[in-house]
Order: sequence, then C-alpha cells, then structure tokens
Amino acid sequence: MRKAILFLSLCVAIAAHAQKTTDPRPFAKTITAADLKKHLYIVASADFEGRETATPGQRKAAAYIENDFRTLGLQPGGGNNSYQLYYPVFQDSLEQASLSVNDQPFTLNKDFFVSVSLNHTADMLASEVVFAGYGISDSTHNDYKDLNVLGKIVVVLGGAPTGARAAGGRNAPVAKQQAALKNGAAALLILQPTPPRNVTDTKGRMSMEQYKKVIDLNSYYITENVARAIFGGDYSAIQAGKPLAKAYPANVQLGFRKSSLKLQSSDVLGFLEGTDLKDQIVVLSAHYDHLGKRDTVIWYGADDDGSGTVSILELAEAFTKAKAAGKGPRRSILFLANSGEEKGLFGSQYYSEHPTYPLEHTTVDLNIDMIGRIDPNRKIGDSTNYVYVVGSDKLSTDLKPISEGNNKKYSKLELDYKFDDPTDPERIYYRSDHYNFARKGVPIIFYFDGIHNDYHKPSDTPDKINYDILEKRARFVFFTAWEMANRNDMLKRDIPLTQ
Repeated sequence: MRKAILFLSLCVAIAAHAQKTTDPRPFAKTITAADLKKHLYIVASADFEGRETATPGQRKAAAYIENDFRTLGLQPGGGNNSYQLYYPVFQDSLEQASLSVNDQPFTLNKDFFVSVSLNHTADMLASEVVFAGYGISDSTHNDYKDLNVLGKIVVVLGGAPTGARAAGGRNAPVAKQQAALKNGAAALLILQPTPPRNVTDTKGRMSMEQYKKVIDLNSYYITENVARAIFGGDYSAIQAGKPLAKAYPANVQLGFRKSSLKLQSSDVLGFLEGTDLKDQIVVLSAHYDHLGKRDTVIWYGADDDGSGTVSILELAEAFTKAKAAGKGPRRSILFLANSGEEKGLFGSQYYSEHPTYPLEHTTVDLNIDMIGRIDPNRKIGDSTNYVYVVGSDKLSTDLKPISEGNNKKYSKLELDYKFDDPTDPERIYYRSDHYNFARKGVPIIFYFDGIHNDYHKPSDTPDKINYDILEKRARFVFFTAWEMANRNDMLKRDIPLTQ
C-alpha cells in the first residue's frame, strides 16, 4: 500500500511539473487582433449606449459577456449558480426646488441652481441672511472671524480673493460648504452666475450608500438677480470687490425635494477550475461600464475600458483551450468583468466586500483598464511597444520580477513604471478596480496605456484602437497570468499597503 501511495504521489508531482513547464505560446496565439476587434466593435457599439452603470446598455453588455463565458464553458462565478453578481445602486432624483426673496419667486436653472446629490429634502424660512465674503475659513483667510452665522442662511461669493488657498480649485464650492457647516450655518447661497458642471442635472450621482453618515448643508448657486433682491443697494459695492460681511434683513424661502431611486447593477464572473491548486484563485479583471448616453450623444468607451473587457474575453478563451488540450491551470481563474468603475469603483468594491472566492486564497489580481491606444504624452522609447505597469511592487516582492521575467521571455514590451511614482499627480494607482483588491492585501498589477485626447469623450471609438498593440499587450497579460496560475507558491504578501 505504501509503495502504491508513493508511486501515486510521484505521478502527481511529475504531472504538476510537466503542466508548469508547458509552453503557453500556442495558447497565447489564440488571442488575436481580429478577435479583439470583432468583440470590441460589438461592446463599444451604439447598441450598448455607452454601457453606463444601472442602465439598459450596461445590462446588454453584461448579457453579452455572460453569453461568451457560457459558450466557452466557464462555470458561473457569481454565486447561486449565476454568472452575475448583483449589487444595489442608489440615485437621487430632483422633484422640486424653489427660492424666493421677499415673496419674489425665482426660477430654477435660470436664477438659481442646485446640486441634487449634495442637498437634502428640506423647507426653510428665514427673515435674515448673513453675508460672509468669500466664505473661506482656513489658516490664511477667515471670512467667518467675529461673525455669528449659527442657524443662519449665509451668502458667499464664488471664487476666492487673490492669494487665498481655495482660489481657482475645483473643490472651492465644497470648501465653502464645509466652512459654512463648521460655523453652524443653516444653508448656503453661493453667488456664482456660472454654476459648476452637471449642477443642472435632475438626476444625482449614483452611490452605493442609501443612508449617509453625514447630512450635507443645503447649498444653492444664485445669480445676480437673486443677489440684488437680498443686498439691495449694497450689491454694487459687493460687485466692485469691496464686500462687507454683515447681516441683511430679507425674507428668504428655500425649498428642496428629492426622491431616492434604488437601481441595480452587476459584475459578470466566469470561473475556470484549476487542478491540484484549485482552491487558490487568480483574478483577471476589467471594467465593462462606461459613461453612457446623453440625449443622442454616446460615450462609446472603446479604450476605456472596452479594450480591457475584450481582452478578458480573449484570455478566457485562451485558458479554456489550454484546459481542453489537457494543459489547464493548476490554480483556478476567475474572469471578473466589473461594472460601476466609472461611478467610483463600485463593482470591485462590492466584490471585495462580498467575494465569491476567499480573498485570502486569491494570489493576485491582474487588472486591465485601457490598453488599446498610445499615450501622446509619452516621449521616450517605442510608442508602439510599451505598456504602463502599475502597482507590481506595492504588496509583494515576488510580483515585479515574475512580470519582468515573463516579458523578457515572451513579449519584450517596454514596461513603463511612470505611474508607480508616489508623487504622480494623476494618482493612477488608486483609479481602477485593482485598488479594491490591493486595499484588502491582494497583490495586483494594473495594465494601462495612458491618458489620450479621447479619454472620457464620445470620440473614444473602436476605429481608433491599435489592434496589433492591443493583441501584444493582452498576450503579455496572458503570459503573466499563466505563470501566476501554475507556479508552486502563492505570491508572498510581504510589503505593507501604503495609502
């Protein structure tokens, strides 16, 4: 009996070794520019309407990905024998907003503007407002000094005086709101004739939170007509840049009503079971959502992230063909197509908090987000033979050498680590779905081509993709994934995560 057991163990070891040393190149060759192009002209077509999260276009894309996984013979990976892992999404919808001064009503989106997401349902009547200059309160400038605004409606100017820290920044209105809230204001009116982008939308930003920890201060952006009704003759001095902080008698009525819609989105998951290490998982991810449709204009999202989505489909095909040939991976592979990335990494956040396979058994996440174009700002090396590799040195000392070794052996791309710089102003490392794995301690690589002129524009269309480069980059991910799926050991997690 003992001899038989030893013989069986030896056979398993030999088989595992043979499997590990199988040449992956024949299977990598199944990832072709022609197949990538065929998929992308469907995924980034007008029929999918920009694939915005929780819309019919996103659901069409999810069905397409699920059908491909099913056709390839992948198992459902979303739990409950489903290819889709559903999660709730909440979105505010404006019902009514009103503003009047001394019984004079003003018109929404003409005389005043509101943010659906930031405001809450409330009615307010006040007989006095307080003017607080630019509404800035920091270490260099404090418009609230010696000013009592507790329980008051506060009016402030948009922008900032010369030299103030908040000047010109896109977060300046938020800074003003926070300063007013900190000083006890009941509501905030910002004199800013040109409102921030999207503030006229009747739908708010999507969120995964139905209940908020903090209720925001209601804010209204007001025009000159409203300001004159409040300030009377003092408006000229304010307009001339000589504002004097003080209280003004004025009967002001503010009204705001919104409802919260409960929507639904989903990740699409296909699972390929491994052999002797099947309880350990390699995740290959990309987000399939994009920015959707506004009126008749579609944001096609061919590169962002149609290129990653179709790469996942081709990687799945390559690995299933390897398994059909008796060369399947030792570890199981989860092909994960996320939605909600453009809304704030929703889908990967949900998966990381409700994983269908344990994260402690997940050796790596290889995430693909935009690999079909060329970065016009990259001025070094061969622009037709590079890829940005992000995060390979963040959590495991094993990962970067493995990545570089596979590239040297098979792909011979220029691996650019520009976005690993901790001072990177774009903060690329934090901006795609890999980060929700990284924050849970799972080693990651994020593959990226850079920011081009069609990024987040309707002009990001499939005719602008370089399919030969897309093929080469997708094959590089395949070679790295092959090594991850077949090496003897899981990756070490020996580098603490730095936020």
